[in-house]
Amino acid sequence: MNPNNQEKIVEIAYALPAQQVIIPVKLIEGMTAETAIKKSGILDKFPEIDLNVNKIGLFGKLNKLDVELRHLDRVEIYRPLIADPKEVRRQRAEAGKVMKKGGGDIAE
Repeated sequence: MNPNNQEKIVEIAYALPAQQVIIPVKLIEGMTAETAIKKSGILDKFPEIDLNVNKIGLFGKLNKLDVELRHLDRVEIYRPLIADPKEVRRQRAEAGKVMKKGGGDIAE
C-alpha cells in the first residue's frame, strides 16, 4: 500500500554485461518515461545511451518514451542487439542437423 503522504517513485534500469544500474526517481504526476530517464542522470553516466536509438520498456514490455508512468514502474533502457536472434536460432538449427546426421553411429 502507498499512503498519500509517502513519496511515489519509479526506477530507471540499464544493464551492461558486467554491471546493472537501477536509479530511483521521484515520480511527478503525469511524468513520462523520457522525463524520468533525463531526471535520473543516467544519460550523463552512460553517454552511449541514445534515446533515438535505444529502445525502452516497462518490466520487459516495449514502450514509447511518451508513456506516462505510475508508482513503482521500472523503465528499462535496452542496448542494441549484438546478433539477430533469428539468425542465431537458424545457425543453431543448422548445427544441430549436422551433428545429428553423424552423431548416432558408434565406432567399433
